[in-house]
Amino acid sequence: MKLLIKIFGILLILIVSTILYSRYIATSGLITNEIVINDNNIPTSFDGLKIVHFSDLHYTRIITQDRVNDLVKEINLINPDIVVFTGDLVDTDKTLTEDDKDFLIEALSTINSTYGKYAIYGNHDIANNSENIIDIYNKSNFKILDNDYDIIYSKNNDKIFVGGLNSVSHELEDINKVMSYYDNNDSANTYNIILLHEPDYADNIVNSYDNINLILAGHSHGGQVRLPIMGALYTPQNGHKYVKGYYDLNGTSLYVTSGIGVSRYNFRLFNKPEINFYRLNKEAE
Repeated sequence: MKLLIKIFGILLILIVSTILYSRYIATSGLITNEIVINDNNIPTSFDGLKIVHFSDLHYTRIITQDRVNDLVKEINLINPDIVVFTGDLVDTDKTLTEDDKDFLIEALSTINSTYGKYAIYGNHDIANNSENIIDIYNKSNFKILDNDYDIIYSKNNDKIFVGGLNSVSHELEDINKVMSYYDNNDSANTYNIILLHEPDYADNIVNSYDNINLILAGHSHGGQVRLPIMGALYTPQNGHKYVKGYYDLNGTSLYVTSGIGVSRYNFRLFNKPEINFYRLNKEAE
């Protein structure tokens, strides 16, 4: 009997410790994943381009002002050429106050980049209040790619194409509209990047267009809670197939970040908050 009580006590301590760890420690801090992308399709004048990719902030759920400020500092230390945010700035369950908006505008506006800052809508952004999100992005100098694109030119007239889709979960995506640039232009000397919130839609993109070089996505949170060998215990709709990390989709590179914040439940385990830092290198011919 005493042995059973002792075993029960140990198990209870382990369970409580795991819950506290996954709530307060595993959700804190920030990992920067440095990823080298070697690709002959990268235009010569963009060789060495640095891209910072962050996603799923879900501000005010557990993400505080201090953590946003730390995020901004980390991004600026990298001195990126391009910064992209792949959606869910806020959480459906939270309402932004005017003070929240003012803080986010001030913080995000201090993110520096050489060529530009781009953002797309996540499913929580649409469900919360997209007008607030639009206001924040516009005033912090992020270009919103709402089924839209932008072209970044080098001095040699090489091009980086950055396209962004609206939320697949709300059936607002339109990849044909994003790629309409190529109705009147060819893809010579162009490296094509697509920003996508829900990663499982990547299959639709590569099945429709074979000139996409890189897709960057979020949404899945890496499952938030992961276990060794088993991986993610839960993933959201449109984030079941592609959950975390790198995937080769018939020559198109897909990277899914597990993001920074949390949603549904305020826990992470074996899955620290992260941002991705990509170095684009042109391979030798």
